[in-house]
Amino acid sequence: MNKVVGARGEKLASEFLQRRGYEILERNFKYDRGEIDLIAKKDDLIVFCEVKTRRSKTYGGGEEAVDSRKQGQIRKVAEGFISSREPGDFDYRFDVIVVEQSGKTTKIRLIEDAFH
Repeated sequence: MNKVVGARGEKLASEFLQRRGYEILERNFKYDRGEIDLIAKKDDLIVFCEVKTRRSKTYGGGEEAVDSRKQGQIRKVAEGFISSREPGDFDYRFDVIVVEQSGKTTKIRLIEDAFH
């Protein structure tokens, strides 16, 4: 059930970014033992996105789940993505997208530059 909810949240997050002019470069990019949900590009900026989908606040908000351990894992995967590309000079940031689903209502929050 959680995989279905997560996959739906990632799809909604991807559509949300595309409506805002982002190009989705990768979905579920795996490197070593980690994964980044979405990697997007807008202008010359690469955005590594962790998507957290919640149906309730029982376990806290989505952004709270991206703790220092998870941030370190995302950074490592981002380094793997960068090293797999042509060398170049570009900026990047780490965002968190929280998808909150309650009944038929869905709210999507983009937290830009959520961590460094």
